[in-house]
Amino acid sequence: MLNLDLEGKNAIVTGGSMGIGSAIVLRLGEAGANVALNYRKHDTEAKALVNRLEGMGRRGLAVQADVAVFDDAQNMVDRVIKEFGGLDILVCNAGINRDAVIWKMSEDDWDSVMNINLKGYFNYIHAVAPIFKEVGSGKIINITSINGLRGKFGQTNYSASKGGIIALTKALAKELGRSNVNVNAVAPGLILTEMMEKIPDKFKQLAIDETVLNRLGVPENVADVVVFLCSDLARHITGEIVKVDGGQYI
Repeated sequence: MLNLDLEGKNAIVTGGSMGIGSAIVLRLGEAGANVALNYRKHDTEAKALVNRLEGMGRRGLAVQADVAVFDDAQNMVDRVIKEFGGLDILVCNAGINRDAVIWKMSEDDWDSVMNINLKGYFNYIHAVAPIFKEVGSGKIINITSINGLRGKFGQTNYSASKGGIIALTKALAKELGRSNVNVNAVAPGLILTEMMEKIPDKFKQLAIDETVLNRLGVPENVADVVVFLCSDLARHITGEIVKVDGGQYI
């Protein structure tokens, strides 16, 4: 019988210490998976998540690693394989924004976003793809954004990186499909994370007005879709971009 049970599965979630990433970590744990997460700065939050996973009876692992550094990604994957005994799921989630109109955007603003949001995904996928091909199974979920589909004023770098993730997902699904690896992406609209809660109410209201459900999402809304895509229920879905935006993109 097909279900959402991920008992015994091993997962990596990049950028897993805060926001959408932390919700994904916990939802995967609740579904039965052991979860490793990387972090750069949020040591306390990452270790607290590991404690929560262990409280569920799962194995947890927090690794300080920069997703933009190729060797950091490979080293983390190697460590997870060694400590967990295998890997079944990769969720690429780590991302930043450095907003500015293009004529005011610095080279560093562009490069930082591309190196983390896009190259960071490549680094981890490059490390896990041979493993998934060898065992003949695996799930890769890439977190993108509706702004990668539509573009956003003041976010040429962010929109370009998220659009790149969408193209990456589709191409990767073709490359790994014959190895029984599912590759999909989730495209949130504005989600009320810790960072988003600090933006002025007028900007939140503009986003709410774009939706058809008249509300903003919470991280768990995204995490629930990720868990579904990691499950056997989604075994015949690949190369898809699933919007989680309350109709904001329509």
